[in-house]
Order: sequence, then structure tokens, then C-alpha cells
Amino acid sequence: MEYGKHQAPARYESGDGCLTTLVRIPVRIVVLVLVLPVRMVWDALIVGARAAERILLRPLGRALAWLLDVLLAIPARWLYAQVLTPLGHGLRWLAGAVFVWPWVALWRYVVVPGVRYGIVVPLSWLYEQVLTPLGRGARWVWAALLRPAGRGVATAVRWLLTAVFVVPLVLLWRYVVKPLGLSVAWLVEHLIVLPLAWTYREVLTPLGHGIAWLLALLASGVEAACRGLWAAVRWLVTVLLVTPVVWVYRRVLAPVGREIAAAFGVAWRVAGFLSRAVGRALAWLAWHLVGAPAAWAYRTVCTPVGHFLRDAVLAPAGRAALAVGRTARETLRTARETVRQARRDAWRALVGGPREPEPREPGSVLARTLGSTTTVPSAVPEPEISLRNEKSARQG
Repeated sequence: MEYGKHQAPARYESGDGCLTTLVRIPVRIVVLVLVLPVRMVWDALIVGARAAERILLRPLGRALAWLLDVLLAIPARWLYAQVLTPLGHGLRWLAGAVFVWPWVALWRYVVVPGVRYGIVVPLSWLYEQVLTPLGRGARWVWAALLRPAGRGVATAVRWLLTAVFVVPLVLLWRYVVKPLGLSVAWLVEHLIVLPLAWTYREVLTPLGHGIAWLLALLASGVEAACRGLWAAVRWLVTVLLVTPVVWVYRRVLAPVGREIAAAFGVAWRVAGFLSRAVGRALAWLAWHLVGAPAAWAYRTVCTPVGHFLRDAVLAPAGRAALAVGRTARETLRTARETVRQARRDAWRALVGGPREPEPREPGSVLARTLGSTTTVPSAVPEPEISLRNEKSARQG
């Protein structure tokens, strides 16, 4: 850094006087005292919420999701796949069989053939074989016979209607109605229209102009008076209300608000640093008072004791329990065999038993012997069993 060159701080604000600086420091101290407990409580809530989310809520959510999947999703999928889907297919087939297929068959095999062969085909034949020749004959008759005669008749009727209705009406209008209307119009014009027009032009028009001029003059005066009154009211409101309010807002409220907002921001950041330092101190104390002794005890006491118990007590006890269980199973198996043999001997002594077969190799009945892998194509395969197991099965 070169000497002689000075750099302003990052948050330097020019234009503030000594009074503002003197007021700013106490305000920030007071705001820090007010904000610090809130920030510490906020940081504690955040840490607690994160710990609860990591330790309690996340495993609880996984357990609830698994439970819901086991209780609802899997039965719902099974119900949808095994019950609702076949039921829906059956209902669709039933609906088609009851409501769709009969109407389709009715339309395809009854309505369409009936309309085609009962209405369309007869009407087509009637149009082609009857109406078309009849229409052509009627057109020829009209063109060859009726049209010339119709022209003469139409000319005579037109001349007759003209002579009976049109000529009298024309004569009545030209020689009676029109002269009478002209006379009535002349009388109306000279007795009513011209006097009314002179009255409107010479009397009513000047009177209306004068009244309109008076009303315009009165409106101009009222407008000027209202404009002057509004200007006076606006000047009074501006001088007595707006200017003091603007001055108070600009000179008092805005600086105070900016200082309070800046003080809250600085206090919140400083409270964050203090809260973090307090949290680290508490964590250091908790580790050195609880965590480190617990870790030392687990590492130096619990682990060797657990290894000793595992190697000196639990492992021999487990081996002894396995040996006792094995001996008990062998004893129970021997006792069962003894009881079975005694029951067989008692049964043979009472009712007699079948002659035991001599030990021998299976004959040609078997498909494959125990001592040979040859097979006999014509023999039926029998289960491969030793003589000892066969003897036991027969005795049992």
C-alpha cells in the first residue's frame, strides 16, 4: 500500500454530520440489545428444527411412507390388479353384450337392410321407371301445347286487369287526388308553415341567442369563481399541510427510518456473529464436558469390557448352548427311534408281521439299478431307493 493515498471504507456514506454519527452509534447499540435475544432464539429454533428434521421427522416420514405403502399401496395394487381389472373387463364385456352388440346387430342386420331394400330400392325404381318418364312427358306437353296457349291467355288477362283496375286508378290520381292535394298543401303552407317559420326566425331565434349568451356569461363567471376558490384552497393546503409534511418526511422521518433500518441490519448481522460464537462455545463446552468423556469411556472402558465379555463369556456360552442343543436333538432323535422300534416289536408280537425280504439287487423290473447305469427300454422307471431305506419304509 502506497503512503499518501487514502481509501474510504466500504460502507462510507458522505454528507453525514457529526450529529448523525453521534446519534447513530447509540441507536445501533440499543437496537443490538433488542435484536440479540431475537436472533439467538431464531438461531436456536433453526438448529432445533434442522436436528428434528434430521433425527425425527425424516425417519418418521420414511416409516410412515413404508407403513402407508404396506397398508394401502400394496393392497390397492393387488385389489386393482386381481379384482378391479377383471371386474372392469367383465363389466365392459357385459355392457357391450347388453347395450352395444344388440343395437349394432339391429342396425346392421335389420335397419340397414330394411331401409335399403324396403325404401331406397323401391323409391329408386319408382323414380327411374315411373316418375322420370312421367316428368319428361309432362315437360313435352307443357312445351308443345300449354306454353303457346298460356301466352295468349296471360296477355288477355293482363290487358283486362289493366283496363279494369290500373286505368281508373291512374285517372283518379291525375285528375282528382293530385289537384285536391295541391290545394290543401297551398293552404297549409300559407296558413301554418309560413307564420310558424316567421315566428321562429324573427322572434324565437333572437330570444334563444340572448338567453344562451346570458347563460354562457353566468357559467363563465361561476367557472372563474370556482377556479379562483380552488386555487386558493390548493395554495392553503400546499402551504399549511403538504409543505410541512414533506419537510418532516424528508428531514426527519426518512433519515430516522434509514438509520433504524441500517441499525437493524447491522444489529442482525452482529447478533448472528454473537449467536454463532455462543453456539460454538456451547458446542465446545458440551463436547469437553459430555462428548469427550463419553468417547473416552467408550473407547477405553466399554470397548475392552465388551470385547472381554464377547470373547470370555458370550462366545463360550454360545458354543455351550449349541452343544447342549445338539446333544438334546440327538437324545430326542434316539428316544424317538427307540419308541418307534418298541412299538413295531410290540405290534409284531401281538399281530405278527410280514416276512422281511432278503437283501438283493433289484431285478429287471427296475429301469436302472443302483450298481449299473444301464436302462431297459421296455421297463417302467421306478424310484431309485436303497435297500436299507426300502426296508425302513416297509417296517414303518
